[in-house]
Amino acid sequence: MFRGPYIDVRLPFRKAEEGWESQSPLDYGPSFLPYAHQLRSFERLSSRDREPLNTIVTTGTGSGKTECFLFPLLDHCRRANLRGEKGIKAVILYSMNALASDQAERLAKLLQSPELQGVSAGLYVGGTGTHGSSDAKNLVDDREILRKDPPDILLTNYRMLDFLLMRPEDASLWARNMSSLKYLVLDELHTYDGAQGSDVACLIRRLKARLETPEGELCCVGTSATIGSGGAADPRELLADFATKIFAEEFTPECLIEEHRLTSREAFGSNTTISFFANKRNSGSTSRGLG
Repeated sequence: MFRGPYIDVRLPFRKAEEGWESQSPLDYGPSFLPYAHQLRSFERLSSRDREPLNTIVTTGTGSGKTECFLFPLLDHCRRANLRGEKGIKAVILYSMNALASDQAERLAKLLQSPELQGVSAGLYVGGTGTHGSSDAKNLVDDREILRKDPPDILLTNYRMLDFLLMRPEDASLWARNMSSLKYLVLDELHTYDGAQGSDVACLIRRLKARLETPEGELCCVGTSATIGSGGAADPRELLADFATKIFAEEFTPECLIEEHRLTSREAFGSNTTISFFANKRNSGSTSRGLG
């Protein structure tokens, strides 16, 4: 049906400027040079000098959306622990257990850093859990341990969070969180439409009511697929309005973090030509170039 070869050249994401660390909004940040959109996320989500701002990260595959919010969360938990604050400080909701488990391994590796000594994270999904302590590959997932000593960052899914707000045996998980919870992250925000979106919106309102969180006190974060363009309505406005309804917090188009890619000249140089050949039926070879 199709004849090749076909290639798809995606331009690289723009990086932050060298020496960004000297003006970093975080006390604890990545050891690598972040993308420009990641640095902008750090600036919005940092709690070092002010209250963090509601944010939606709408960048493409492989753009490091998780790092956009994860480093500000770790930075906040690190400072809170130095002040002696207890309780859950961030909740990250995933749509599937597989996603939560995958991200848990990434977070477990980061927590091995000496700079994050004392910062904890827990995974609360199906089953009773098999890990009573964390290591380089696993977070604490033993339910009894999590109830006795709630982690700084809790990874779960929205269905499990529903149970955590109802079951008497999980009440101790929230006992110290009347003022500690600062961040709520909803991964893959765009998937919560229809009835599922209504369920999650009600769940978030129940969580804030349970913890008596005043409006504007909880920093809400969403990750979403790259938004398109065109149509009768501005997709940025639509996504911001959707997030406002889900989180019951104000979102505007300025809350969206979009990707920034290099131009073809920046990526390949002004004198570089990329050529490829595609065989076409009855027409020999055709050369196409990008200059």
